Amino acid sequence: MAKAVLTPQAEDFPAWYQDVIARAELAESGPARGSMVIRPWGYAVWELMQADMDRRIKATGAQNVAFPMLIPMSFLEKEKQHVEGFSPELAVVTHGGGEELAEPLALRPTSETVINHYFAKWVQSHRDLPLALNLWNNVVRWELRPRLFLRTTEFLWQEGHTAHATYEDAVEETRRMLGVYRRFMEESLAISVVAGEKSPGERFAGADHTFTCEALMRDGKALQMGTSHNLGHNFARAFGIQYLDPAGERRHAATTSWGTSTRMIGGLIMVHGDDHGLRLPPAIAPHQVVVLQLDEDAEVAGSARRIEAELRGAGVRAHVDDRTHTSFGRRSVDWELKGVPVRIEVGAREVASGRATLVRRDDRSKSAVPLAGVAGAAAGLLAEIQQALLEQSRRFREEHTQPVTDFDEFAQRVGGGGLFLAAWSGAEESERVLGERTGATIRCIVDAEPPASTCLITGEPARHTVLIGRAY
Repeated sequence: MAKAVLTPQAEDFPAWYQDVIARAELAESGPARGSMVIRPWGYAVWELMQADMDRRIKATGAQNVAFPMLIPMSFLEKEKQHVEGFSPELAVVTHGGGEELAEPLALRPTSETVINHYFAKWVQSHRDLPLALNLWNNVVRWELRPRLFLRTTEFLWQEGHTAHATYEDAVEETRRMLGVYRRFMEESLAISVVAGEKSPGERFAGADHTFTCEALMRDGKALQMGTSHNLGHNFARAFGIQYLDPAGERRHAATTSWGTSTRMIGGLIMVHGDDHGLRLPPAIAPHQVVVLQLDEDAEVAGSARRIEAELRGAGVRAHVDDRTHTSFGRRSVDWELKGVPVRIEVGAREVASGRATLVRRDDRSKSAVPLAGVAGAAAGLLAEIQQALLEQSRRFREEHTQPVTDFDEFAQRVGGGGLFLAAWSGAEESERVLGERTGATIRCIVDAEPPASTCLITGEPARHTVLIGRAY
């Protein structure tokens, strides 16, 4: 029996994940520990995601800017909770130009401190507010257990930062951006997510409130896909961000921050991938349709190019694979691994019969379609495939989310994966107990009826309904 191209998911999910990244040519490890080289196919996926998100972010009024990667340590130390939260992950430059620096410089773990330093310069009047900035950059966080796309020392991301006249405006912005993220993840990535508030133990360092989009991977673990933080007046006080209100009184601004990263590519792999490789949603597939030219024959080549032209004319990202020196089997497996949503196979036999073979990647079904209409048929499948992947993601998450009311029962079941709805008292100490005894965390507080009147962990009266599970 021929060896499988990928390790089966059911046999070893982490090995399958690494196999997909390697065989689909998405990325590989960089020369420095925990770093990552994103290859052309993986970066093309990121570029499409970035363009889509950038459009959505700009529609809220935010403007793109660039800020330095090197941040003076004194900036981070101005907000106590913030520096405490990020200290274990900091990479610090102490020497430059052959000399010891007068002040160490942190490699940007996130940009709140440097941006709020400039907010304090740029905001003087209520007329300067709101101020909304967005960055596409890289950050460095010293990960102990790196894994490509999920946790690497250096990664690409998007981070937004805003300043507002009132706390209420900051609350509204935080929730608005959570909605932007959720719609992007569901509409473009076809990943069904749960949106809710983080518990104190999982909250962003220095924030009053953190909101999150959580997704369930096919191995039963949760993945935090994006977060939106209400920073309240914390950073404004630390950095002196003040403005004159219409009455001439000086007030502190309220700020927010929100971010996503290339971790979403890891989520794409683990939500949609199968034992044959990636299954990319058409919205972010670099090639939405690949036309596989099977023979060197001029008539076959002409048919392939005509189909490609029709598809491109319809706004479809189409590509002709004319590598006839490479076997059909190898090429079809390659495109399956890369997750191209639709494949059209055209050879001498197809030209003679007037019918091409149309292959869907999501369910691997094949159909014979008249050559004259195959481009339209392929284009028409894209929206259907996009929706089918979202529905599969939603159905999987719902089928693997269960209420739980007994802690011992939960401790036994959580190892099998999935998400659990539980009642929670809100006590911060209970989060530590939960992690130590089960390895699980509160993924978010949700707006749902609690399954019990008392806390799953402490037995005290419940105040919240929470989603609990093990996570990446």
